[in-house]
Amino acid sequence: MGKNRASVRAVGVGISVALLVAGAAACSSDDKKDAAKAAPAATGASASASATATKGPEAFAAAGYRGLKPGMAKDAGLATGALESAPVSLLGGCTDFVYKGGPAPDQARMAAEAATEARYKDLNAQADAASGRAPAPGGGTLPPNASAKDAAAAAAGSAAAAKDSAAAAKTIADATMALVDLRVAQEAKDKAYLATGRVSFAATGLRELAAPADARTAEGIGAGSTVEALQQAYGPKGLQLDKSGRYVMPAEGQQGWQYEFTVDGGKVTGMAVVNRDVKCA
Repeated sequence: MGKNRASVRAVGVGISVALLVAGAAACSSDDKKDAAKAAPAATGASASASATATKGPEAFAAAGYRGLKPGMAKDAGLATGALESAPVSLLGGCTDFVYKGGPAPDQARMAAEAATEARYKDLNAQADAASGRAPAPGGGTLPPNASAKDAAAAAAGSAAAAKDSAAAAKTIADATMALVDLRVAQEAKDKAYLATGRVSFAATGLRELAAPADARTAEGIGAGSTVEALQQAYGPKGLQLDKSGRYVMPAEGQQGWQYEFTVDGGKVTGMAVVNRDVKCA
């Protein structure tokens, strides 16, 4: 009887051991499956992180930059969050903004721009009016039998006409100088934002994207690039030096748009994508 009970206990222990071994094997198998499933996920996450790390900064391009696209409405451009909300210039009828983090509006410069533009508009209107009413100097040819009184009257008329012509000429000259002052103000504005970049909107939409100094095109061109590098990158694509002293090139796929590269001392100092056919006012 004792031997039978011992046999039963031995059998029971054997079964228990077998069950424990089987359970351990099953757990080991499940752990391996879980590890196998986790491995691709970890590899995918690593690959994604690597791709993000090697993507690099956004290239400056005519198709768009920082969510801003050619022709985009001003409200839509502000809604991207890429721009500061306060305009930095209203010169010429366009509204200019800087990129997020750019400088605050220079109120003194904006007031000077407004005064320069107002003076130009006033003098230009006066010049148009003067051109329309100023008589040509000279009283015509007197007949041989003209009296002294007729001659005196003709001389007085000629003097008056000459005086009016001189006044008209002065007004036109003043208007021309006011136009020069306006162009100087526009160039000063462009220069003020070479480092930070700016975006200009006409009434019909975005007309100019001026790149910040740290921006680069897909070919690596930006502020500090040599003119030689610029020509090598874009000479085959139609790059030309225009009468303004800038290098210009048509923007592929953007009708009416062009790249403009400002240069000084043999290096690029600024670049923009602009549609000159779109007028500010």
